[in-house]
Amino acid sequence: MTMKHALTRFLVLCTATLSLREVQATDEKREAMLPPATPVTETLCDTTITDPYRALEKLSDPDVDRWMRSEAARAREVLDGLPRREELLTKMREFDSRRKEQVYNLVISESNRYFYLKRQPGEEVGQLFWRDGFEGAETLLFDPREYAKESGADYVVSRVSPAHDGSKAAVAISADGSENSVLLVLDVETGKAFPEKIDRCRFASPSWLADNETFLYNRMRQGNLLDPKVQMDSRVLLHRVGTEPSEDRLVFSRSTHPDLQIRPEDIPGIAYDKDSGYLFGFVRNVDRRLQVYYAPAAELDNERISWTPLLEPEDNVHDFAVTNSELYLYTPEGAPNFRILQTSLFEPDLDHAVTVVDEDPDAVLTGFGVTSEGMYYTRSRNGVAAELYHAQLDGSDAKRLELPFPAGMIRLQDRGFRHPELWAVIGGWANDYRRYRYDAEKGEFVLETLSSPADYPEYENLVIRELMVRSHDGTKVPLSLIYREGLERDGRNPLLFYGYGAYGRSMSPFFNPSMLLWTHYGGILAVAHVRGGGELGDQWHLDGMKTTKENTWKDLISLAEWVTKKGYSSPEHIAATSASAGGILIGRAMTERPDLFAAMITQVGAMNPLRGEETPNGPVNVPEFGTVKDSLECRALIDMDPYLNLRKGVPYPATLVTAGINDPRVIAWQPAKFAARLQASTSSENPVLFQVDYQAGHGIGNTRTRQFESLADLLTFALWQTR
Repeated sequence: MTMKHALTRFLVLCTATLSLREVQATDEKREAMLPPATPVTETLCDTTITDPYRALEKLSDPDVDRWMRSEAARAREVLDGLPRREELLTKMREFDSRRKEQVYNLVISESNRYFYLKRQPGEEVGQLFWRDGFEGAETLLFDPREYAKESGADYVVSRVSPAHDGSKAAVAISADGSENSVLLVLDVETGKAFPEKIDRCRFASPSWLADNETFLYNRMRQGNLLDPKVQMDSRVLLHRVGTEPSEDRLVFSRSTHPDLQIRPEDIPGIAYDKDSGYLFGFVRNVDRRLQVYYAPAAELDNERISWTPLLEPEDNVHDFAVTNSELYLYTPEGAPNFRILQTSLFEPDLDHAVTVVDEDPDAVLTGFGVTSEGMYYTRSRNGVAAELYHAQLDGSDAKRLELPFPAGMIRLQDRGFRHPELWAVIGGWANDYRRYRYDAEKGEFVLETLSSPADYPEYENLVIRELMVRSHDGTKVPLSLIYREGLERDGRNPLLFYGYGAYGRSMSPFFNPSMLLWTHYGGILAVAHVRGGGELGDQWHLDGMKTTKENTWKDLISLAEWVTKKGYSSPEHIAATSASAGGILIGRAMTERPDLFAAMITQVGAMNPLRGEETPNGPVNVPEFGTVKDSLECRALIDMDPYLNLRKGVPYPATLVTAGINDPRVIAWQPAKFAARLQASTSSENPVLFQVDYQAGHGIGNTRTRQFESLADLLTFALWQTR
């Protein structure tokens, strides 16, 4: 299997019954409740910065908490009062009921034992099941609803790591979206848990050794998950099943290997590869370029592992796979659309590595897997049309495989180079996900989807247009438009932009029947493949990060201008949304061109990136956004900061800002500061709502109801303002 860098790895036509006048009146009554501006002025990179709401960064302050809870209550009252919100929720639940069983997060052990989460209609979270092979009988292993029931928290299974023989499984669970995982070890046959409970395991990524009794995992330091220092200096430990975590042996950290110059914010991890017998030590952050060391597994018997450098960031390798003797490298070096190289695992020589899969100038190589039947790899054209290929391990006899249906995305899964299985999960904008096993001997795809089938006749007549639109600098940007057949280009259609533009992550076609309700009720869903993503290769990412980040929001602005020019919609009917790092995309598009949008929705968005390094998850994100310690990157951070670019007296569009109080990725005060300054700055009569969820975090691990409610909020708010 490949060693991924991650390793730890949205409606309706309606008229508002809640009048704008009523919202305004509510606003007038609460002017005195706005947090007082207590400006902090400082000079960074020769630029004077005024931060009027720095005080909101102290979430524990009773006045800050009082204001945030008041804002959350007001937002909830307004959103709940919007028309057809309940109709949307009812439709989402009805969609959910069509599928008897939904299976996700499948992991397959070397012994071909399946572990997966399954949720049935009406259930809030998935339960953990296992079976022997695809045809095996299903057995319940763990029900998170029963864990710590008395606490009242909503627990979810966030990760499952089975032993090689499938006899045991390390299961990470977390509560209320905090991602503050506790690691349990379960005996698969009996379903009983071993006595140990290992906390502080957000980045654990357990990797089992050959004995199926011990595993390596990452553990964070003690402290509040929102403490700015809590992610610093995490460590890799060796745990033996049945023993106390306090007895675990420290094997890899900044302190054990000072010669490797691991930074405090870096996240160390070790993956054991049974086929090759090697340990692979990762030093991770958001940089896609790997930093990896390796050593024979026998090194664990020594007091200290003697690591040999395998990959440095300068090598520009984003993923790799091994056999018992060969090393396969996935890299954009000299090939922006990526290629695969091969070299010896024992004596790797990257300078003389052989190209086994060359770059395609017209398609991006998006992933690969190695099996006993050869190599499989995927390509994507403009990020929206996926292809699957099969070749020998030396790259010979390469051929494109005919898929069961045209795919917008393909995700591969295999069991390693000693096994023949290759599975491909295939989907698209209007095609539900299906999982197939490829039989290389027969050249056939065999349907092996675990989830129950469901039909959505509402979407049988969707029009999907894949376009290339010139941006501000002449660069062509992919744009996906999805709408019902017969739609007229009269400039009056509600149009919802959805984009991201960070970390080199592509907005690949996905199937979400609830989000597609926007089209069912007459709107256009527009997916903006802006720079900062990976749709057009590595350079597409590089052209939308750090000092080039402005391309990300300028691409969205150009797309909004284009859909207006072509009559698809017009500014008074256009909304845009994103989440997390996509907060920069939405926030800066609205601060630079507020006239282009009727509504903007940011969900748990990074709205104050200049202050990112003062948050728990900020330092590890420096490779993507930059640091205040570098003058050029500091100026870029100021330029990309939505909060800092708000201006008094500007008529900003209607805005919905959300935050999760347990969010360890984007701390809640970032969206809070943006919402407060926007409320104080805008000269328009458009509503600015700040919705805080006190039982959620970054959206990861949300219950079914929270997922539906969050999406219904987004869609009803957008339609309220675009009709």
